[in-house]
Amino acid sequence: MLVSALAVRQFAAIVAPVLLALVLVIAVHPLTGFLRRHGLPMWLATTVTVSAVLGLILGLAAALALSIARLATILPTYADRFDELVANVRTGLASLGVGRDEIQAVLEQISLSSIAELLVTILAGVAATFSNLLFLLFVIAFMALDAAGFASRVSRARRQRPDVIGALDAFVKGSRRYLAVATVFGLIVAIVDVGFLWLAGVPLAVLWGLLAFITNYIPNVGFVIGLIPPALLALLEGGPRLMIIVIVTYSLINFVIQSIIQPKFVADAVNISLTVTFLSLVFWTFVVGPVGAILAVPLTLLVKSLLFDVDPKTKWMSSLLEGGPAPHEDDIADAIRDDSAAITSSGRDGS
Repeated sequence: MLVSALAVRQFAAIVAPVLLALVLVIAVHPLTGFLRRHGLPMWLATTVTVSAVLGLILGLAAALALSIARLATILPTYADRFDELVANVRTGLASLGVGRDEIQAVLEQISLSSIAELLVTILAGVAATFSNLLFLLFVIAFMALDAAGFASRVSRARRQRPDVIGALDAFVKGSRRYLAVATVFGLIVAIVDVGFLWLAGVPLAVLWGLLAFITNYIPNVGFVIGLIPPALLALLEGGPRLMIIVIVTYSLINFVIQSIIQPKFVADAVNISLTVTFLSLVFWTFVVGPVGAILAVPLTLLVKSLLFDVDPKTKWMSSLLEGGPAPHEDDIADAIRDDSAAITSSGRDGS
């Protein structure tokens, strides 16, 4: 496993687009079946599906590229405002009795260029998902075309290895459910965030809404990544007061939607514990880069299916990775009695 992980990391530039293309094709493939059921021929249904997913990728990539360019042009206009904020910080620290040398040491670490670099780094990390765009588009197109006749090949393989195909079926269904839940709630969060930022007067509200939508696919820490850029820009636009308002409102919106409502639907879609989800985020980001952060849950489902669910002898290990509420004590007692009865019965048969 270690050698495999390091090998994948070594070829992450190729593996990451392939994994992203695989998950995207799995997500949009039901569109082909929907169009076929409504009378479209296979070639037209496949063409529409391929065009839809390619248009989605190109649209997101273009929106991020234009937004980064827009951010680069708007940041220099805040130079005077930034100098004013620095002067206020210097005055505040001096009033607290902080020495001049200590103040200078603190302010040397803060500059408009460092803030701009942080904002661009966060956006560039998200845009790195589409870094090998041409290769990604070709892989998606070829996978989508192959998927048109994949059902017949799966049917033949199912007769030979039903356990393997059953495990892969579970991965496909779980990935689709998870992506559907993450997409719906990501759109809700993005719309609410854009409306709030627009009312608050924070520039580039649509960009930060797009960032909130994409980072919603990143479990556990996606909200923090999506919060940092609008909070920093709010600081430059309206000072500490506006930044605090953005942080509090963002936290409230995302806590209610992502921490109270969304986990219930995610638990129904993919039953993976919070610890496993967080560790999978760290692991897949290390192995395949920013794409791994966005695909952490689907990739974990894939590995879980291939390592544990594929063999009845190891399928019990999947329960160790599951989350959700603990079983009732009566259920545990019943399970123990069933296991004891099974052991006793096997012992009698053996004697």
